[in-house]
Amino acid sequence: AAAVLFNVSLNLISFHHLRFFSSGAMLMAIWQKGMVNTETTTLTREMMSSGEVMSWPKEWEGCVVDKHSTGGVGDKVSLVLAPALAACGCKVPMISGRGLAHTGGTLDKLESIPGYNIHQSAIKMLKLHMSLLILESVGCCIVGQTEMLVPADRVLYALRDATSTVDSLPLITGSIISKKGAESLSALVLDVKFGRAALYKDLQSAKELAQSLVNAGNGLGMRTGAVLSCMDATIGRFVGNSLEVIESLETLKGRGPDDLMELVTTLGGFLLMTTGSASNLSEGRKKISEAVTGGAALSKFQAMMEKQGVAKEMARLLCSAHSDYYSVLRKAKHQKELKTSAEGVAVDFDGLVLAEILHKLGAGRSKAGEPVNHSVGAELLVSLGQRVVKGEPWLRLHYEDPAPTTDQISRLQSALTVGKYDDAQTQHKMSLVKELMLN
Repeated sequence: AAAVLFNVSLNLISFHHLRFFSSGAMLMAIWQKGMVNTETTTLTREMMSSGEVMSWPKEWEGCVVDKHSTGGVGDKVSLVLAPALAACGCKVPMISGRGLAHTGGTLDKLESIPGYNIHQSAIKMLKLHMSLLILESVGCCIVGQTEMLVPADRVLYALRDATSTVDSLPLITGSIISKKGAESLSALVLDVKFGRAALYKDLQSAKELAQSLVNAGNGLGMRTGAVLSCMDATIGRFVGNSLEVIESLETLKGRGPDDLMELVTTLGGFLLMTTGSASNLSEGRKKISEAVTGGAALSKFQAMMEKQGVAKEMARLLCSAHSDYYSVLRKAKHQKELKTSAEGVAVDFDGLVLAEILHKLGAGRSKAGEPVNHSVGAELLVSLGQRVVKGEPWLRLHYEDPAPTTDQISRLQSALTVGKYDDAQTQHKMSLVKELMLN
């Protein structure tokens, strides 16, 4: 049984030496038999304890928060949410990851900003320039995982890949929640996605993952909730590293798309409610929205960039009211507009097709450690529910080398579905958030 093998393995070895122990049988047993909640929580806690666990000043008790997304297309939520939470008085030690396959990574987006340093150690997150505390002075930072943070996860992940147990629900849960537990959070919110461009294609499978993550998070003492959101098309209109930074900055200037703001305010609102900074979700959402539209979150983002290595003048230029973004960010050498083939209403768009093609054009990576081209991406020029006329530009590709092939262009054209005009449909506001799990 999974539980017996797991407990025996824990008694025989420490996770620091896991790479020298044959744990394939344990992983296969977990994959085949699954785990009950207490076993998953124990696994997660042991993984968390395999390396350094952060500690924060006592006065921060109750206000250290973070979020995790299971990945999507155009998912730039963290770039807006972290500074918005900081503007509302939270401390956000956000440890993020890089993109792999069609899913974009927060660190890759931020590294498209010249000078932005994601390699802040846990000590630097507390102590910067020998005197200033980055979280104390700014309230948020977005960094990469250190070598000593949950080293068991790297070992187990390599073993999971070798034993074809990557899709095990308890192992996925342990991998995600152990890293958040090592941040010593007061509260955690999870954005669990389902749909064409998500890991889980249907709502029920996503709910099972969300419940497992919530149970493990609560089991480690973090007040944890989840938002189940649809990931069929894209989040916002911009996809690609530099382009998503631009859309994030536009959002922080109060000019962001509704779907992105829906996710930002819902996730942030939950955290404010959970930490007692808001009496309910509605009040929490309002506070996050005001932090964004009022400019407080933009100021936090600018300060975070400066503390993480971006030159002050560069950060100021990016955050000015009417920025020439490409005076700072890299712009692709070529742009190509695709045009609609029919008149009607844009009723659907396959975000996975766009993500896969951008990946092949250099925006993503297939293996860890591969470089990405930060300038490659795409802009959606129409919104779902919008009326379009034949021959109207609907997508602008940003590319360098290689150029998109004829087949790729054809696939992109087929990714947009134009239906018959329906006035009621165009007036219907589409929501990405489908269900809340706030226990």
